[in-house]
Amino acid sequence: MDHINISEELLRFIEKSPSMFHTIRTIREYLDAAGFAYLPETDSWDIAEGGKYYTVRNGSSIVAFRIGKGAGIAGGKGYRFKLCASHSDSPTYKVKNVPELEGPGEYLRLNVEGYGGMIDSSWLDRPLTVAGKVLVRKGVNGSIVSKLVYIDEDILLIPNVAIHFNRDINKGYKYDRQVDLCPLFSAGALKKGDFDKMIADELGVGSDDILGKDLYLVNRQKPCIWGRKSEFISAPRLDDLQCAFASMKAFLDAGSDAENDAEADAEGDGSVNVYCCFDNEEVGSNTKQGAMSTFLPTVLERISAGLGRTGEDHARAIAGSFMVSCDNAHAMHPNHPEKTDAENRAFINKGVVIKESAAQKYTTDAFSRALFRSICEKAGVPVQDFANRSGSPGGSTLGNLSNIQVSLHAVDIGLPQLAMHSSYETAGVKDTGYAVDALTKFYEADIRIDDEGANIRDDDIS
Repeated sequence: MDHINISEELLRFIEKSPSMFHTIRTIREYLDAAGFAYLPETDSWDIAEGGKYYTVRNGSSIVAFRIGKGAGIAGGKGYRFKLCASHSDSPTYKVKNVPELEGPGEYLRLNVEGYGGMIDSSWLDRPLTVAGKVLVRKGVNGSIVSKLVYIDEDILLIPNVAIHFNRDINKGYKYDRQVDLCPLFSAGALKKGDFDKMIADELGVGSDDILGKDLYLVNRQKPCIWGRKSEFISAPRLDDLQCAFASMKAFLDAGSDAENDAEADAEGDGSVNVYCCFDNEEVGSNTKQGAMSTFLPTVLERISAGLGRTGEDHARAIAGSFMVSCDNAHAMHPNHPEKTDAENRAFINKGVVIKESAAQKYTTDAFSRALFRSICEKAGVPVQDFANRSGSPGGSTLGNLSNIQVSLHAVDIGLPQLAMHSSYETAGVKDTGYAVDALTKFYEADIRIDDEGANIRDDDIS
C-alpha cells in the first residue's frame, strides 16, 4: 500500500465532503464509476446474483451491496452478509432557519446551534463557510427539489474576546453557545435577509423559492500531510470520513479482482458484501436515516426477498453474518498519556484499533475480536487494542445502535487520531492504508459461523 497516495486521495475525498449530504454524493460518484446501479427506496427492486447496487435515504445515508455468486435461492446454505458501517456526519453547528442576528451596531451575525459534541474553542478565529441541503420551489406547478450548496468562500468567522477583556481565559472558560459561538457575517455591508439571498444566488433561484434548508458551518482550513517525514495527516471531519473512505475503498477493491478473474469459482461462497454510511451518529443515530433506524434491516430484507429467499433463509443469514463497525479511535495524547489506559491504548501509524467496552458501548466481544484479529493477521495489518480508563465513561458509536434493529456478530474498530471532535483533527499517514488492506481481506474472506458463533474454521478465512 502506498500510504502517501491513499492519504492524498483521502484528503481529496474530505475536501469534496463538506457536509453529510456532500459525503454521500461523493460516495455515489465512486459507486457510479464502479458500475453500481442506483435503486431508489420507492421503486421496485430487480436484483440478481453478481449484481452491484446501492440505495440512499435522505441524501445523507447510503447502503451499497454486491451480491456474490451462490447467494440466490439455488445457492445453498452459505447465504449471509458481510458488512462495514461508518457515519457521514461530524460535530459542527447548524444554522437556524431564521439565520441572522442583527447588532450590536451594524454587525450581522449568524444564529447557530450545536450539532454533536464538538470542541467549541477549536472553531474560533478561523475562516468558515456553510454547506448542506436546500429545498427549493421549482416551476409553477409547485414541485419541490433538493439542491446541495457549498459556498466556496471564506465568509464567516467566530472572533475570540481579547484577553484584555477576559483576563481569565487561559484559566479555563465555559463558552455560551448562544453568545460566544455566533459567527460574524458582516460589519455593515450586508443586512438581514442577505444570508438567504446569498444561498438563493448560489443556487440560481429567488429567495422566496427557498422552502427549507439544512445548513452547517464548515471549517475552511485545508487538509494536509505534514511532518518532517510526512507522518501525519490533519483535516476537518477525519471522524468519521477516514473510516467511511477506507471501508468504501475496501468494499470496491474486494470485488474488482473477482470480476476480472476468468477462473473465479462459479459457485461462489454465497455471501453479500454490504457497505453502509449512516447520518446522525454524532447526535445519537435515532433518526429515520441513522444507524438505529429501519434503513439497514429493510435493505437486507429486500435483498433476501429479491433473491427469492424465504423469511427462514433471511433469519439464518442474519445469524451467520458479521459487521465491522468503523468509527475512529483515540490515540494516546503526547502531552497527556494519563488520559488513556496504561495497556489498552493506541498510537498513530501503528495499525487498526479494536475497541472494547465492558458497558457494551462497543460491539466487540471475544468472538468478534478473534475473528477480526485473524483477518488482520492474514492481511499483514498490525492491530492495537483500546479500552477507556476504568473511571472514564468514554464515548460510543453506531455498531451497538444498529444492532438494536438487526442483531449481528460485530466488532468495533477505528483508526487512531488526536483531537477527536476538534474542527481540525490529526491522524497517521499509514493507518488509512492499513484499514483498506484489513477491510478488503474481510470482504474477501469466506467466513462461516456455527450455531454458537464460537468456531471459525481457519481455512475459511482465505
